[in-house]
Amino acid sequence: MSLAIVIMAAGKGTRMKSDLPKVLHQANGRPVVEYVIEKSEALEPEMIVLITGHQSEKVRQATSKFDVRYALQEPQHGTGHAVMQAEPLLKEFDGEIIILSGDAPLFTTATLKELVAFHRANKAVATVLTAEIDDPTGYGRVIRSGDGEEVLRIVEQKDASDEEKTVNEINSGVYVFNAAELFEALNSITNDNAQQEYYLTDVFGICFGKGLKVCAFTVADPNEIRGINTPEQLREAETLLLSGKYV
Repeated sequence: MSLAIVIMAAGKGTRMKSDLPKVLHQANGRPVVEYVIEKSEALEPEMIVLITGHQSEKVRQATSKFDVRYALQEPQHGTGHAVMQAEPLLKEFDGEIIILSGDAPLFTTATLKELVAFHRANKAVATVLTAEIDDPTGYGRVIRSGDGEEVLRIVEQKDASDEEKTVNEINSGVYVFNAAELFEALNSITNDNAQQEYYLTDVFGICFGKGLKVCAFTVADPNEIRGINTPEQLREAETLLLSGKYV
């Protein structure tokens, strides 16, 4: 199967207390998005698409040394809307698409390979990388079927019921989709939610509702799915990256 990778890099990063695009904040002297692109390249995909938005030109200039294509999300109406912007570049692509966040540089290449292998072995159309953590507050929750084999849906914290908020399995923001089913499902999502945004995670519920197989792969080390939203989280990520474990 062919592989393509889409990297989300459109966000402002308001909590970073800086006007710099979030993915351009430096971790150990390098923009965090560089780590994500280099790990993507290690999988030898047919194409890497970077979704830009806030200060798009700065992000393009900072990543110009890489062999990536660009799609612009302007204005920004959520993660689902972001991936829709990549469709023109991928409309002829027949394979699997990995979705990554440009501000989450700690996942390992080995984990991505395991995720893709799991997706293929289970003949899934959509697979989410998850982690189990003691305090899931603020994260999207992964709601599984009764037997635990499949994913019913992924619900954001602001839209979760009290019962759903007790779930400790969280969404990493890393996904594998079969390309055709991804773009077909994106045409069906709505912004009827607390944020009034188009959530990429709604694709899971749509696929499940159509009887298609949707799965979750749980990573052993929750540090791999850490994103960077604050200066404190950036410093923590720098320390972890220096350990040499997250390559």
